[in-house]
Amino acid sequence: MALLYKPLSLLFSVLGGLIAGALFKQIWKLAAGQDDAPDADDENYSWRQVLAAAMLQGAIFGLVKAAVQRAGAHGVRKTTGRWPGDDRRQTRESARA
Repeated sequence: MALLYKPLSLLFSVLGGLIAGALFKQIWKLAAGQDDAPDADDENYSWRQVLAAAMLQGAIFGLVKAAVQRAGAHGVRKTTGRWPGDDRRQTRESARA
C-alpha cells in the first residue's frame, strides 16, 4: 500500500504546488492590482508589502497542499479501501507493544 501511495503523494504535491501558484497569482492581482508579487530583495517595496505578500502566499500554499493531500488520501481509500497512513500507524503500534 505504501509503495502505491508514495508516487501518488509526490504527484499530489506537484499538482498542489501548481494550483497554489496559479491561485496566489490570481488573488494577488485582485488584491494588489499587480501581475507579480514583490520579491524580498526588491528595494521598491516596503517591508510591509513584501511580508504581506509572503504571508498570503504561505497561507495559500499551506491550504492548497493540505486540501490536495487530503483529497488524494480519500481517493486512495476509495480505490483501495485503506487509508494511506494505516500501514505506518499499525507498524508503530506493533513496535510499542
